[in-house]
Amino acid sequence: MSAYIDGLKLLGRRELSVMQLRARLLDREHSPEEADAAVTKLLETGALDDGRVARAYARTASKIKGRGRLRVARELQVLGIGRDIIAEAVADVFGDLDERALIDRAIQKQLRGGKKPSTVQERARLYQFLMRQGFTPAA
Repeated sequence: MSAYIDGLKLLGRRELSVMQLRARLLDREHSPEEADAAVTKLLETGALDDGRVARAYARTASKIKGRGRLRVARELQVLGIGRDIIAEAVADVFGDLDERALIDRAIQKQLRGGKKPSTVQERARLYQFLMRQGFTPAA
């Protein structure tokens, strides 16, 4: 089976970044040249688009998983998406969101509806949780 057809099948299951698709084609024992040719053709046809992947991932990570902009950007870097595309996708998605509401939802999830943190240690733990979720101290 050709690398192009394999690429289409993989993209039919879920959105993948260029780096992810190339790695999966290589895992399926296509040569690097075949994988690169397939990726190029898929990019030309619009079937493969890192911008689309970045926006979809950022929407899901923020709205469903409750992640902040910094964590979303880090996770997109791991997917092999370029900095310019990441910046554009994060700005696009987070421009429409109330980040304060995301933080409030993350706090409620962490506290599980319990009482507010009363000790310095509990507040520090909550603050660290929010930082790991990708929220900035300014937010």
